[in-house]
Amino acid sequence: LQTRMQSLQPDPKAQYRSVYEALKKIVLTEGFWRPLRGINVTMLGAGPAHAMYFACYEKMKKSLSETLQHGGNSHLANGIAGSVATLLHDAVMNPAEVVKQRMQMFNSPYKSVLGCIRTVQKMEGFSAFYRSYTTQLTMNIPFQAIHFITYEFMQEQINSHREYNPRSHIVSGAIAGAVAAAATTPLDVCKTLLNTQENMALSSVNISGHLSGMVNAFKTVYQLGGISGYFRGVQARVIYQMPSTAIAWSVYEFFKYFLTKHKLEKRT
Repeated sequence: LQTRMQSLQPDPKAQYRSVYEALKKIVLTEGFWRPLRGINVTMLGAGPAHAMYFACYEKMKKSLSETLQHGGNSHLANGIAGSVATLLHDAVMNPAEVVKQRMQMFNSPYKSVLGCIRTVQKMEGFSAFYRSYTTQLTMNIPFQAIHFITYEFMQEQINSHREYNPRSHIVSGAIAGAVAAAATTPLDVCKTLLNTQENMALSSVNISGHLSGMVNAFKTVYQLGGISGYFRGVQARVIYQMPSTAIAWSVYEFFKYFLTKHKLEKRT
């Protein structure tokens, strides 16, 4: 839904006024499973990407907090740790995101994940999978900094003893995801344009070939939609991120609690 709603020059058949209308229209005209196209490539990359992401975050947060605030909870340390962890996470997830978004476009010519990978590789080269990487990082570094700082701040407010409390992890994760998603929507719109290389949008502003670079993407978005163009799909983005970050944090905190408890039991 987010990819479709961020389309800057959509086909008349793919114009949506709201998240609900978009979902209803896609299901009725393109089939029940259409909104889930490309989910398999996302799932394939998500495992190793998130493993590196949380491992790097936990290690860096601990080391930096000891240096900056003598073992206390430093918001600066949380932001830096989240930003560095993003570098590893996005190196794995960026190609998966390119494939997913190309398959989710209206009238997408790609029938399968492998077919999409082969066609993009053949027509545009390997660099096509990382064309939006700098934009992804430019978006995700502030996103993750805001996300981690907000999560840790919320934990201080509703779970000050930092005990395992599923409800507090879900609430903190959802709020952190919503705040970070809303703040970084303009960068996400630019990333979507770089990933999809939307033909109708590019030809309407006389761009031939491939659009590359965040600065060019920002200019193109403004030419096509003005200031409001930067916030296309903000509702879909927030709705998507809230459960996503809530689930990620609750699962992570559960395994952290489970493994720590198991380790302590083995020692005693």
